[in-house]
Amino acid sequence: RAIELARWAPNHHATEPWHFYLLGSETAMEVAKLNADLVGEKSGSAAAKAKFERWSAMPGWLVVTCDKSDDEIRAREDYAACACAIQNMMLYLWDEGIGVKWTTGAVTREPRFYDIIWADPDVEYVVGLLWYGYAQEVPMIRRKEVHEISVNLP
Repeated sequence: RAIELARWAPNHHATEPWHFYLLGSETAMEVAKLNADLVGEKSGSAAAKAKFERWSAMPGWLVVTCDKSDDEIRAREDYAACACAIQNMMLYLWDEGIGVKWTTGAVTREPRFYDIIWADPDVEYVVGLLWYGYAQEVPMIRRKEVHEISVNLP
């Protein structure tokens, strides 16, 4: 249902540039291992182990990609459409009591990541890796007040 609603996001010229990859547990563990390897190269084995344990605990995994375009304007519009699709999906899931985290970490730009999810980096790129599930706790996040971010023009 979340993907059904996501696909109704606005997109200029009805390009529908998004692709949704639902990762099973085996694929998710491959991604978690790849990420741990990347962390290990940068921060050592203890950090890699901690990262792998954290990522291994994520209950649901989804990757959203966007079609590549050589046209700069279409590329921007398509990215925006994919972001809207993700937001549609996140709002629906939250309404159903399911928490979602959208990440764009280094692993999503790693060529081996594309191999794991069977995506062609010459044709599409990752807009986000989303984890979803029932939250153990809901973090309190402060946002700027409306008057801090809006301008009333005459």
